[in-house]
Amino acid sequence: MKIMVAIKRVVDYAVKIRIKSDKSGVETKNVKMSMNPFCEIALEEALRIKESGFASEVVAVSMGPTQCVDTLRTSLAMGADRAIHVDAPSGSVLPLSVAKILKALVEVEKPGLLFLGKQAIDDDCNQTGQMVAGLLNWPQGTFASKVVLDKEKKVATVDREVDGGLETLCLDLPAVLTADLRLNQPRYATLPNIMKAKSKPIKKMTPEELKVEMRSDIEVIQVTEPPKREAGVIVSSVDELVDKLKNEARVI
Repeated sequence: MKIMVAIKRVVDYAVKIRIKSDKSGVETKNVKMSMNPFCEIALEEALRIKESGFASEVVAVSMGPTQCVDTLRTSLAMGADRAIHVDAPSGSVLPLSVAKILKALVEVEKPGLLFLGKQAIDDDCNQTGQMVAGLLNWPQGTFASKVVLDKEKKVATVDREVDGGLETLCLDLPAVLTADLRLNQPRYATLPNIMKAKSKPIKKMTPEELKVEMRSDIEVIQVTEPPKREAGVIVSSVDELVDKLKNEARVI
């Protein structure tokens, strides 16, 4: 079985986010970029499945500008067998467009599992996995905190985190899975593997080759920072507290 893992390049989680002066988006020039943490967890799970003998190959794919190649090399250094870069302008890489590209890649590569992070930390959309499952008409297991495969029956048992606790699903393969935070702890790429990854070829494709039209269905009007938290005040009585909650905060 082949496993395909979708990888997204985002601003590193440790970087303090700055808004552009024209409020058109987040500043990314001279900013450290890295693999989306949830994508990293998805890749780690795919690698563990391969190491346990349930898969023969792990293919990492990413959509976006040329810089995505660096993120794919990190995937190769972690242990992915191959990588595919779909070259597209960063502004056009939105959930539905990504889902359509992944559908087209699945039709070419024919994997038994498609792994994604549950969401990206830049836009927090949490839509791509569900959309590609709908386009492929495949069963989906989102927010996966545990994945167990049965090779003979060709099913995946997935524990997923829901508001009330854990929900267990049994999915026929092929299927789409999205990784939650507690699924695993990703490995570090070793220096020898990092050096080897630099010489590994990365297949380059375009949306046109995949017959996917990249168009934006979302218009960003303005991006602003959240309001700064105001200092607290000390009240002298319960009556004053109730009055402030009612007339100033308007929460009661």
